[in-house]
Amino acid sequence: MPLSFASSPIIGMIHIGPLPGTPYYGAKGDYAAVRAKAIADALALAEGGAQAGLVQNRDDRVFFNGPADPVVAAAFADITRAVADAVGDRLAIGVQVLRNDLRASIAIAHICGGSFVRCGVLLGSTETVSGRVDGDPYAILNYRRQIGAERVQLIAEIGSMHFHSTQPLDDLAQSAAFAGIDAVGIAHPDLATGLDWVAQIKAAAPAMPVVIGGYTNAENIARYLAVADGAFVGGAFEDGGRGGAVNAERVREFMQAINS
Repeated sequence: MPLSFASSPIIGMIHIGPLPGTPYYGAKGDYAAVRAKAIADALALAEGGAQAGLVQNRDDRVFFNGPADPVVAAAFADITRAVADAVGDRLAIGVQVLRNDLRASIAIAHICGGSFVRCGVLLGSTETVSGRVDGDPYAILNYRRQIGAERVQLIAEIGSMHFHSTQPLDDLAQSAAFAGIDAVGIAHPDLATGLDWVAQIKAAAPAMPVVIGGYTNAENIARYLAVADGAFVGGAFEDGGRGGAVNAERVREFMQAINS
């Protein structure tokens, strides 16, 4: 089920626990527990009325700067398929294999029931605690075509907690539009700055959907959705903040506030 940016989708985070092959595996239970929590979180998002969920391995905490280890990719694929089967057509499912394994993310989405990928670095480059990460849109778009995954939508971050660039925001937005990227993502802890970034992107690339990539809550979401085309929501849906279990009632109250 593809994302419809015309309906400004709310994309809940499905933060999966540390995966096999990573330094903190076992910190939040064994693999069966990690898998079960991901399924439960996805069902809670669907029950609460969110339009989509993004499977993301944030709880790995530290990430390899390169292709994911095969055991990480295998576990990610298994969890994504389990989540997609559990929610059926009630929730669009996205994939983000951190740090920035876009090939694995696209392949998992394509094979395992996902419909979109959040790309930390698709355009430009950024410095991270894992080292420098460079985007390669030619290689990624070509790979998507080669495996027949053109239906998998790409949301390219161009200013967020995952992406910090010295390249002007309007240049990145125009490059994304020219390359045929489906949407761009931005996130900033300051609401006024975030709104200004959306305005800059809309001025540079009016037809490009903009998805708010974080720092979203019940107090600011209406202002963001008045100008943007969707939003990722994490901690506002989770008991105890980021990394907790998704609470269907919190999701429901959030969605009711948007729709009221």
